[in-house]
Amino acid sequence: MGKSQTEDILRFMDEHGSITSMEAIKEFGATRLSAIIFNLRERGYDIETHMETSKNRYGHTVEYARYVLND
Repeated sequence: MGKSQTEDILRFMDEHGSITSMEAIKEFGATRLSAIIFNLRERGYDIETHMETSKNRYGHTVEYARYVLND
């Protein structure tokens, strides 16, 4: 891991192109991804939010954000 969750998430997005909340929790224990994304945007990073749809373990349709780092 890096200096902070923010730096870890930025590196992950740079390597993988995007991140979801579940990935942030599993990889870094970061439970407030939207706040981290907000701070990265404030620092000038171009990050788009793409809404995705999936089924949860109970079969219910759920929406979640995928944050995409643009070059």
